[in-house]
Amino acid sequence: MADLTVTVVSADEQIWSGQARMVVARTKEGEIGVLAGHQPLLGVLAAGEVRITAADGGRITANAEDGFISVENDTVTIAARAAALV
Repeated sequence: MADLTVTVVSADEQIWSGQARMVVARTKEGEIGVLAGHQPLLGVLAAGEVRITAADGGRITANAEDGFISVENDTVTIAARAAALV
């Protein structure tokens, strides 16, 4: 299975970066799941959890408040006004 390159950043710092199998995030339109091969996407984040399944099977969860999710060429960027790992 192909992996995603994922970066989660807040206005102040990088929260997490690495290879992942899947990302689930809440947008203004609803919750979305991203796997390798996903169509390009630019969405507006809603406050809530970003759940990442790392390439090694580990789980990473971050709370994110407002911002954007960008998906292109198996690269996912979460740019939030505020974000922290939980």
